[in-house]
Amino acid sequence: MDFSLSPETEDTCRRIGAFLDARVIPLESDRANYDEGENIRLDLLAKLRAEARAQGLWCLQVPKEEGGNGAPKGKTVVNMAACYEAAGRSIFGPVCFNIAAPDDGNIYLLNKVATPAQKERWLKPIMRGDVRSAIVMTEPHPGSGSDPAGMMKTTATKKGDTWVIHGRKWFITGAGVADHFILLARTSDDPRRGLSTFLFHRDQPGWEIERRVPIMGPEEHGGHCELVFDGLEIKDSERLMEVGEGMKAVQIRLGVARLTHCMRWLGMAKRALDIARPYIEQREAFGQTLIQHESVQWLLGEAAMAIETGRMLTMHAAWRIDQGHRAQKEVAMAKVAVADVLHKAVDTAIQLCGAKGYSKDTLLEWMYRYARQARILDGASEVHKMLMARAYMVEGNDFWAWG
Repeated sequence: MDFSLSPETEDTCRRIGAFLDARVIPLESDRANYDEGENIRLDLLAKLRAEARAQGLWCLQVPKEEGGNGAPKGKTVVNMAACYEAAGRSIFGPVCFNIAAPDDGNIYLLNKVATPAQKERWLKPIMRGDVRSAIVMTEPHPGSGSDPAGMMKTTATKKGDTWVIHGRKWFITGAGVADHFILLARTSDDPRRGLSTFLFHRDQPGWEIERRVPIMGPEEHGGHCELVFDGLEIKDSERLMEVGEGMKAVQIRLGVARLTHCMRWLGMAKRALDIARPYIEQREAFGQTLIQHESVQWLLGEAAMAIETGRMLTMHAAWRIDQGHRAQKEVAMAKVAVADVLHKAVDTAIQLCGAKGYSKDTLLEWMYRYARQARILDGASEVHKMLMARAYMVEGNDFWAWG
């Protein structure tokens, strides 16, 4: 692989960094700028999103020829890896550029598979930033979690040209502020083609948000909600892809969405060490600054190496996707590794900063709580390890093939 970036991507990363330094990072130190979910206040966000869009730092997951500001096809995901990492340096960064979950994955999916009419109605408003979106998959026990194909209980029943939805979903990220929803529901008992995907709007009757699930936090705008469907009607024209292709839609979305989490997490991991660095350069103990102590150097060196390892895995997976491969095992490896990297980097930074790191005087405690979800969301680490083991059993030594 050639890890050099195009001049255009280098410029975008530089402009992202300048925007964060000038407009976003200064907001992080004042808790009055946070909402109840410990994310950036929506009124502040609206101003920043308008500025970012005006500067062309917007929708970097969509190629320019398709209405975004990303790189051309064949280079889109590698470009995303660099730019998302740059944006992840601020805890408020990705949402300012419309590349935060869950919107970024929904944009990617709809741009790939929606019909022209569906793109006009459902995709373009999200890309413009006029609305927010959510993907509706996970269910409480005994419904689907890491095994949607085998366990999903929410049903979509065909009546004429309409599908009627019944069921319950939970931990639906962003549902509290979303207007556009992508729903996965069971349309048959076929073990491989039993699920289908649908689009619906907040204002349609037949469903409700029962509660916003309290979590450790911090959380995305709109929280993590539990939804109840009791007769929601969706026209067949708002079905995404063919009947029975729900899991295909999910894999198109989640393959890249898992990787974009890694991209953003790497930016946060680097920021954690950035916070610790001036402290260990200045703080003295036993007649030396902390960084002069060998034990501190070990901690810092291991964390820095882990971040670089995660970057290599992430960029390799991005490159494979741009080459036209599913890159399932590559994405799985990056997801498992970078989830651990994020926790290790933030935990190391807290340890290096001592009591100050544990306090709310820095962002590290925010990052630490945020990092804990990384090993669970978009497939628990154990599920991805199972997938890697299966790939190895099929491929043998080809598991490590170059290219």
